Amino acid sequence: MPVEIAVVGAGTMGAGIAQLALEHGHPVRLIDLDPAATARAGALIAERLTRRFSQQGLIGPELADRRAGTLERLVLGADPEEAADASIVIEAVIESLEVKQALFARLAAATSPDALLATNTSALSVRAIATAASRPERVLGLHFFNPAPVMALVEIVSGPLTDPAVAERGAALVTGWGRTPIRCADRPGFAVNRVNRPFTIQALRLLESGAADISTIDGAVRAAGFPMGPFELMDLVGIDVNLATATAVWEGFGRAARFSPSPIQAELEAAGRLGRKTGRGFYRYDPSGTNLGPAPGFDRAVPGGRTPPGPESIVARIRLAIVSEAYRALEEGVAADEATIDLALRLGAAHPEGPFAWAHSRGLSRVGAELDAPATAEPDAFSGA
Repeated sequence: MPVEIAVVGAGTMGAGIAQLALEHGHPVRLIDLDPAATARAGALIAERLTRRFSQQGLIGPELADRRAGTLERLVLGADPEEAADASIVIEAVIESLEVKQALFARLAAATSPDALLATNTSALSVRAIATAASRPERVLGLHFFNPAPVMALVEIVSGPLTDPAVAERGAALVTGWGRTPIRCADRPGFAVNRVNRPFTIQALRLLESGAADISTIDGAVRAAGFPMGPFELMDLVGIDVNLATATAVWEGFGRAARFSPSPIQAELEAAGRLGRKTGRGFYRYDPSGTNLGPAPGFDRAVPGGRTPPGPESIVARIRLAIVSEAYRALEEGVAADEATIDLALRLGAAHPEGPFAWAHSRGLSRVGAELDAPATAEPDAFSGA
């Protein structure tokens, strides 16, 4: 019988990881200090399993029996110590180092010495989290992407204290779940959230400068083959979640200016405008999540007297910044090679092609010249997608 999985944190990611484990036959214990959160997660998992099994062609009693049998393996809990019997524990709580360290200290004390302890952090140091555990060598990063039951990529992050055998166990687990594991060094943001950070940062810089509005930017990016634009993506993920990741990467790199979060995100978070989940972020949404158009304040036109950049220029500015970060990450050994980073961005961030593939198709000499251009260059200085 598959090993027991404990997932600590019953938010969107925790519920998704728990569902994925259930679908692959594991008994799962989903734990959260807030009983209301676990109740919501349990209901969400049941709803998604119904949809999933329907898509597989199950109907009527057959569907009901399959769902009931799957949910029988799900136990809801409220105390991290309830993970004591699990062979694998995956943490999916808020992106706070202090919270995660306190949790891992408790998990290390409660679980067996050979239990695998994984953090789903998207940007924080795995080493820093592991230092709180009594046996830090059994701690690693298993970074899933949202929605976990759908997204194919999982980043396997080994901190300097992680036992290589533990990383192998983690990779084998997610491979068995039909996911593609990529190995990442323990650097802020790992591969995807580090290299893809300019996708939203550059869009926000364009908005801040008045060069283009959100609909123009999102439309240009979609036309280039991306499934959604930067502002649509931030609303989907949650303004608060995106800002937490952006802040963690910025802090992790000593507050480097290129990673500086936008004050626009902080203002939206303070106003409770977090995107789809609150009905308003950069866009407005109806109760079903349908986009009703830009929210007030984000439908403004380009200031008079200035020619707005064309779609190709908007996309080129964003992609060039991503390419620049991809080369930095490669030089630092965040991932093994160009192909790994390209795969990570395609599977984890839905890029139509990876940054290195795009740079090669554009021409490396041209890309080099564009990257050497002044950082203050106008967006329309970058032509052609």
